[in-house]
Amino acid sequence: MAGVPGKLSKEQRQKRIQDIIARESVSTQGELVEFLRHEDVLVTQATVSRDINELRLVRVPVGKGRHRYALSQSGGHGDVKGELGRLFQNFVQDVDRGENVLVVRTAEGHASGVALLLDRLRRDDIVGTIAGEDTIFVVARTTDEGEALMEELHALMLG
Repeated sequence: MAGVPGKLSKEQRQKRIQDIIARESVSTQGELVEFLRHEDVLVTQATVSRDINELRLVRVPVGKGRHRYALSQSGGHGDVKGELGRLFQNFVQDVDRGENVLVVRTAEGHASGVALLLDRLRRDDIVGTIAGEDTIFVVARTTDEGEALMEELHALMLG
């Protein structure tokens, strides 16, 4: 990088943080400070903490009790749906249905992250979700909507 190390505007620094979070598995603020230092961005942990809040980064489970920072998917439905598709392809093992209740089985530790994104879809046909370690109950409004939702979730698994 050309220029003086550490002399980035707040917007440039936050863009750099977003880039790092998108490509690296970062679990702590301290790790993020180190990643930035490797890119010649000198920053304190307090500044990184403020940036994390302003960027609305979230900690998502990656299994075995570990977490990583991720970009919040609080934008449009397209953003949430894309992230949900990625999670379904990587971590969802099965989707089953009984009337209007769907049971989504995930890899251990991933149910809450998947359920959070399902909730963020804010769809009228989904009444709500309940997540454990590796299982999510998704309540559809009607049996017909449950059947359609199951087909949609199966499609997400396949990509």
